[in-house]
Amino acid sequence: MSTPDIPRLLPWTGQDGKPCYLLTDRDDSPLSRRAGQVEALQLRMAAGLLEHARVLIDDPAVDARQLRFLSAQLSTALQDVLRVAQSRGARSADDDVPSDLGF
Repeated sequence: MSTPDIPRLLPWTGQDGKPCYLLTDRDDSPLSRRAGQVEALQLRMAAGLLEHARVLIDDPAVDARQLRFLSAQLSTALQDVLRVAQSRGARSADDDVPSDLGF
């Protein structure tokens, strides 16, 4: 087994909020598979939240408290999606994805 060139950014952070990385040259390791499952879940949740946001934004009865809560949830989902994009971009060696997305 050789040493990987680029560590994989995992879709979660450590207790102190710092990024977690996986150093492996195997995409089929248990932790790699789990990270892929978490990424897929995060992307599905973000898509669902976006649909919910569209409904709330179009509802004139929605109050400021509900919109603040929605914006907090959208912010969290966006952070997750950006982490997935950064991780996948680094693994595909795609230069179009910035290596530091500022979170």
